[in-house]
Amino acid sequence: MNVRIDESWKKELNPEFEKDYFKNLIEFVKNEYSANTCFPPGKDIFAAFDHSSFDETKVVIIGQDPYHGVGQANGLCFSVKEDVSIPPSLVNIFKEIEQDLGKPYPKTGNLERWADQGVLLLNATLTVRAHQAGSHQNKGWEIFTDKVIEAVSRDKEHVVFMLWGGYAKKKSKLIDSSKHLILTSGHPSPLSANRGYWFGNKHFSKANEYLKNHGKKPIDW
Repeated sequence: MNVRIDESWKKELNPEFEKDYFKNLIEFVKNEYSANTCFPPGKDIFAAFDHSSFDETKVVIIGQDPYHGVGQANGLCFSVKEDVSIPPSLVNIFKEIEQDLGKPYPKTGNLERWADQGVLLLNATLTVRAHQAGSHQNKGWEIFTDKVIEAVSRDKEHVVFMLWGGYAKKKSKLIDSSKHLILTSGHPSPLSANRGYWFGNKHFSKANEYLKNHGKKPIDW
């Protein structure tokens, strides 16, 4: 099974690539991409791993599904391609960073700049059919991405996990809280944020403080 993924991750995840569920998953994805419009583009399915190698990963942010609108998804959770309007959840993320760190609101929603600093922007499901949210859920992606979270928890130390919303919070059971920092809050979507479950969580300053305290370079959010 030839999966295009950064070599440092292959060492951690190679056993998964040989399992039946993963082979079935890849077959499903190939068929979906040949028969339908799907996102992100095939070359970007594993983009999160290519931008943030296993060795360099310092922060993990967990999303659920890629964006399913045309031209949005680029393989990183919450992120969109250059020149695409910034989605509502990401607007609220940027607003919180502005309040928390005093950083100006960015011109683009492309979060590659975070990923290249060691922020693993991991969706639980890595693909989706156009305009059909959740269409590739329960096909095997979640098994795989749970293994990714377990591998980071098991084989690294002092990583910050940001779990936003009920779905992401359930992943806390996969993480060893004795050697990592788990930050939880409501989801940044307008529905949650407007009810007071997102703004003021200060996750970005808390993450940087933790990284500095453990001898790691903070993230330029």
